[in-house]
Formats: sequence, structure tokens, C-alpha cells
Amino acid sequence: MNKNLIAVGGLAACFLMAGNISAQSRDRDRVNDDEYRYEDRYHQAPRNDNWWRGRVFQRIRTDLDHIQAVTPRFSPDQYKLARTKEELNELQTKLEQGRYDQPELDRVIGGLSRLANDSNLAERDRQMLSDDLNKMRQFREHHDDYGARTTG
Repeated sequence: MNKNLIAVGGLAACFLMAGNISAQSRDRDRVNDDEYRYEDRYHQAPRNDNWWRGRVFQRIRTDLDHIQAVTPRFSPDQYKLARTKEELNELQTKLEQGRYDQPELDRVIGGLSRLANDSNLAERDRQMLSDDLNKMRQFREHHDDYGARTTG
């Protein structure tokens, strides 16, 4: 009888451990599914022209932050992302002070272009950067419409 009780107890312990491992696996899968759902929601956010006009720098910075969060920490792309964000901040600071700086804008456009074309980023992140790049080029062509006036 004791042998049967021990065998049943051991069998029950095996089932509990197997159930726990299975639950951990499902939890890990759920976390990955949540990450993918977040990615899908992020990439499906609105990007029409009216929304962009007032938020061009904010949206690009948010896109860069997002890409930086999903890019491996010690990749060369992290440096490019950080540098492009720094240049974007410098440009926005000058614009807030009423100074339109074409060379600074060209540096930001160059940084976005390098990230969109020469990086190891996911395809949809590179596509998002290409969209940001087009918005910056539109900004360069029509900066007066955005309230950025050339001073001189």
C-alpha cells in the first residue's frame, strides 16, 4: 500500500511539474504575442497629412524611440539612432528659437536616410523611416507652411 501511495504521489508531482512547465511556456508565448500586437498597433497608427503637419518632429522622435527600443542594445544601428535623435533635437530647438537651419535639417534627413537604407532594421521599421524621411523632405520644401521662417 505504501508503494502505491508513493507511486501515486510521484505521478501527481510529475503532472504538476509538467503543468507548470506548460503554463510557463504559454506565459512566454503570450508575452511574445503581446509584443507583436504592440508592434502591429504601433505601425497602424494614423499618418495622414493633417496629423503630420503639427507633429512632424514629435512623430519622428516617437518612431526613432520605438525603433531604438526594439533594436538590439549593442548594434551599430543604436549609434545611428541616437545620433539622428540628437540632430533632430538640435533642429527643433533652433526652430523653436525662430531660426531655420537648412544644414541642420539636411543632417537629420541624411541620418534618417542612412537608417532607412543602410541598417539591419526590420522591413516595416525601415518603411516607417522612409515615410518619416519623405515628411522631412516635404518640410524642407514647404517649411514656411509649417511656421519655420528663414531668418537673415
